[in-house]
Amino acid sequence: MPFSIDQALGSFPQALQLEAQRAELLASNIANADTPGYKARDIDFKAALASVSGHGGNLALVRTSPQHMEPASGSVSAPVLYQVPLQPSLDGNTVNLQYNQAAFGENALRYQATLAFLTGRITGLKNAIMGT
Repeated sequence: MPFSIDQALGSFPQALQLEAQRAELLASNIANADTPGYKARDIDFKAALASVSGHGGNLALVRTSPQHMEPASGSVSAPVLYQVPLQPSLDGNTVNLQYNQAAFGENALRYQATLAFLTGRITGLKNAIMGT
């Protein structure tokens, strides 16, 4: 029976990449809270993770010719969306500072939890290999 490290780790590596992408966007929003005309951006984390794990209804890429390039499997990214402002400012800035700070904190907790789960999986694999 062949062993696949990708199957053993599950969707945790992809979740880490998506959480890192979201952290960058939220940090950019917070940094530009006073920039006139700045449009706040975010990703739909649930939809992005569902599409990565195969539950999003997206079709997998299939090569129909040997001359076609292989689909990229290592990197994951979600489409960047604009946040809908609750109260846009007069200067056109759509950043809601309190919302983005709370979302950044929540995302940081999710990132730490995902790292903990991934560390547990790797430790379990290491123990299985070493026989302990």
